[in-house]
Amino acid sequence: MTEFWLISAPGEKTCQQTWDKIMTFNIPDLKVGTLDVLVGLSDELAKLDAFVESVVKKVAQYMADVLEDSRDKVQENLLANGVDLVTYVTRFQWDMAKYPIKQSLKNISEIVSKQVSQIDNDLKARASAYNNLKGNLQNLERKNAGSLLSRSLADIVKKENFVLDSEYLITMLVVVPKTNYADWQHTYETLSEMVVPRSTNLLFEDQDSGLFTVTLFRKAIDDFRLKARENKFTVRDFQYNEEEMKADKEEMTRLSTDKKKQFGPLVRWLKVNFSEAFIAWIHIKALRVFVESVLRYGLPVNFQAMLLQPNKKNMKKLREVLNDLYKHLDSSAAAIIDVSLLLDVGYAFVLCGLNTRNYFIFYVSYCHLFPVPAICHGYSWLEPQPARILPLRVLQNRLQPAGLQIEELLLTTCPSFCFVSVNKSKLN
Repeated sequence: MTEFWLISAPGEKTCQQTWDKIMTFNIPDLKVGTLDVLVGLSDELAKLDAFVESVVKKVAQYMADVLEDSRDKVQENLLANGVDLVTYVTRFQWDMAKYPIKQSLKNISEIVSKQVSQIDNDLKARASAYNNLKGNLQNLERKNAGSLLSRSLADIVKKENFVLDSEYLITMLVVVPKTNYADWQHTYETLSEMVVPRSTNLLFEDQDSGLFTVTLFRKAIDDFRLKARENKFTVRDFQYNEEEMKADKEEMTRLSTDKKKQFGPLVRWLKVNFSEAFIAWIHIKALRVFVESVLRYGLPVNFQAMLLQPNKKNMKKLREVLNDLYKHLDSSAAAIIDVSLLLDVGYAFVLCGLNTRNYFIFYVSYCHLFPVPAICHGYSWLEPQPARILPLRVLQNRLQPAGLQIEELLLTTCPSFCFVSVNKSKLN
C-alpha cells in the first residue's frame, strides 16, 4: 500500500522557485473562467470526485470477484495506461487528447462525468449477465456437492441399479450412516413385509454415509419409509429418468462453457475500463487542485501542484515543515494541521485531501474549503471555513452597523463579489 500527498502551494515569483522547494505534479494551464464558475465547480468536482472514486473501486472489486481463485493476480491486471498505479501517479501528464485544455473547466468535468457514467452503466450490465450465468452454474454444482442427504444423485446411479418398468416392484435409494451399516444389513428385509430379500447394494459412500438400493413392492412404500425413519435410515425421493439427467448434465456443460467464453473478454474489459476510470479520477484530482488553488491563492494563476510520498514515521515532521514554509500566508494559522484521509494508490485506491490554513493537500473527496487570509477589522476564523460570498454592497451594509470595515479584497475577477472572513456572530 503506497501513500501519497497531492499538495498545492502558492507560487513564488516564479513557479520554478516553488518547484525548487518540493517535487512537482504537472497541471497544464487551464482556462480559469469566472469566479462564479469556479465556485460552482468546487462543489460539482467534489461530487464528481466521489462518484469517479466509487466507480474505480467497483471495477477493481469486480475484477477480484471475477478472478476468484486467482486473486493474487488482481494487482497485475489493475494498471493505468499500461503502467502500475504508483508509476502513473508519480509521472502524471495531462492527457490533451481526451481532455483538451482549450475546453472550459466545466466542459472537461462534463467529459469525465459522461465517460465514467458510461463505464458504470456498462459494468452494471456486464456484471449482471456474468453473475446470472455464474449463479446458475453454482446452483447446479451445489446440487452435485454436499452430503448424500441433499446432493443430486444423477451422477452416482446407473440404469442397471434399478428395477424399471415394473407394475409391482420399485427400487428405492436409502442413505445409511456409516455407523449403522450393520443394523441396515440385519434389518432392511424386516422393515416391511414386502421387501425383496438380498436386494440391497452399496452404490456410493461419502465421509459420513453410504447410499444403498433396496427393492420392494410399490404398495409397501409408505410403510417402508416410516420404519426406515424410525431406524435412522433416510429414504431419498428419486425416480430414474435418463432424459432429465442427460439434460442436467448438458446444461451444466453449457453453462461452464459459456462462463469460460465470457471470462476472457470480461477480464479484458475490466482492465481497459479500470485504466480509463483511474486516469479520469487523477485528472479530476488535478482539476480540483487547479480550481481550489485559484480560489485560495487568487489571480493571476501562480501555484505549483506537488506530489509527496511521505515516510509514515516522518509524517508529523513533514506537516510541520510544510506549515513552516507557508505559515506566512495566514497570520492566524496555528501549528496544528488538520489531516482528514490519506492518499493510497494501493489496493483500495484512495486519493484524498487534507486542508491546512496555508497550503492544500488534497485527499479523498475533501476539497470543500476556501480558507482565506483576509481580515475584517481584526476578525478572523482560527479554523478554515467556507467564505461567505455576498455582493460587495450588501456586505458593506451588513458590516457598517457593527463598525467593521473591509480591509482586503480577494479574487476580484468578478467586480461585484469579494471573499472575506468575518466573525459569524456579526452576520445574520
